[in-house]
Amino acid sequence: MKKLIVIVGPTAVGKTSAAVSVAEQLATEIISADSRQVFSELNIGTAKPSSEELKKIAHHFIGSKSIHESYDAGQYGRDAMALIGKLFKRYDWLVMVGGSGLYIKAVLEGFDEVPAVPKGWREKIVEEYQVKGLTWLQEEVMHADPVYFSNVDQKNPQRLIRALELFRSTGKPMRAFRTIKKVNPPFDVLKIGLTIPREKLYQRIDSRMEKMVASGLFEEAKQFYSFKNLNALQTVGYREIFDYLDGLYHYDEAVRLLKRNSRRYAKRQLTWFQKDKEIRWFENESQIIEWLTKQSI
Repeated sequence: MKKLIVIVGPTAVGKTSAAVSVAEQLATEIISADSRQVFSELNIGTAKPSSEELKKIAHHFIGSKSIHESYDAGQYGRDAMALIGKLFKRYDWLVMVGGSGLYIKAVLEGFDEVPAVPKGWREKIVEEYQVKGLTWLQEEVMHADPVYFSNVDQKNPQRLIRALELFRSTGKPMRAFRTIKKVNPPFDVLKIGLTIPREKLYQRIDSRMEKMVASGLFEEAKQFYSFKNLNALQTVGYREIFDYLDGLYHYDEAVRLLKRNSRRYAKRQLTWFQKDKEIRWFENESQIIEWLTKQSI
């Protein structure tokens, strides 16, 4: 049976390095499951693998889409499964790595077919959100789709906007489209989680954000300011800078919020993955390699 190793964990924990080490050990390729690294225009703020890492091991779904394209977890799941089928003709093992829980879920369990929303609905909601803020967006979704609101990450505007645009355009809540049954993939799956003590993780996140800023994160975000309403840019690392450019707060406050919101994002990722009891957790890549070696790789 073919085997897919899935490496998950919070941002800045070291997943990319671990995935490269595992892929080198197995002489195989890496499938990225990152909803932000998939966009070609976004580099600094998404912490894509370095040029050296990309040279060492073939990576898929890194910079493969444009921010101007509509791309979601459902489409990723279909694309990834098609690619996995092709790659398994050459390899017995593949490595999937990422922190986007929905992307990984779409591959391992399948994903609901949610209808495309006609052009204009999202843009209008995003414009309202930009003016009225997160509290307004939360209240709108709570009234439109209370069941979904009670289960969604209520501080994630991207998820809330998606639910609201779907409700406004179809008149139906998100649960009306959640009809798919869990599917079992035609390969074995080994789920590996990478984590470190929370204080150390937060220090690493702060340090990485400082390096991103020094490397030109603000300048990168400025290039996309005119496209700030695009779905791909409704994410930590860019929203804060767009608000700074809008004059909502000063530079030092923008940097503080970049760090704080990245830490909060990591916490949400951990909460998501810790619900999955099939994940084996490790604190470094050496432990991962040692455990995999015992699995007769």
